[in-house]
Amino acid sequence: MSGIPFRSVAAVERAVVACERCPSLRRYCRRVAEVRRRAFLAQRYWGRPVPAFGERRARLLVVGLAPAAHGGNRTGRMFTGDRSGDWLYEALYRFGFASQPVSTGRDDGMVLTDCFITAAVRCAPPGNRPSRRETEACRPYLAAEIALLEQVRVVLALGAFAHEQWLRASGWRERLRPAERPRFAHGAEHRLPDGTILLASYHPSQRNTSTGTLTRAMWHAVFRRARRHLDA
Repeated sequence: MSGIPFRSVAAVERAVVACERCPSLRRYCRRVAEVRRRAFLAQRYWGRPVPAFGERRARLLVVGLAPAAHGGNRTGRMFTGDRSGDWLYEALYRFGFASQPVSTGRDDGMVLTDCFITAAVRCAPPGNRPSRRETEACRPYLAAEIALLEQVRVVLALGAFAHEQWLRASGWRERLRPAERPRFAHGAEHRLPDGTILLASYHPSQRNTSTGTLTRAMWHAVFRRARRHLDA
């Protein structure tokens, strides 16, 4: 994509952390950081927009919804500090994308290999439901990362929201006819005209995992497929 005002992924990260585009979201995240959850009263919350995390030459791009109020908003790292992150990093480790199976914070020594984790929205939204305006305000960051991560071959969208936002940020939603646009369904796989593989999975939210909507077997099957595509 042209017209992206960032020359590097590091520049995108700096812009994300300093972002003040959505005053209501910033107030909410700061308030959560000040009040804190009882289990984390002794910890200092990040309380800012959360940058993406991973290897710049990654071939696997994982796209989530947004940081959790007491997860990424606390730790400052995508999918870190909550049960969704526990599921994600365990799978990444199992299939050779992460150096350890648990991510606890920015200084825990976690290293991702051939993988980059981002989200459609970078501030923790109340109830995990960002508004349309907030989503659109954040989209340029995802679009910039997509443009800069030139080695990506497989995209894993976690949930229908991330699936739709990746299609919009990448430009594929506009370029494809309605009948050609990939539809979200757990386990769905689409090969786009440029060869990129778009995989879809239910989000590993506590609601999905505790009800059995998403099981470990279902979850691992998606990552196994990503691994096979990259090893082919």
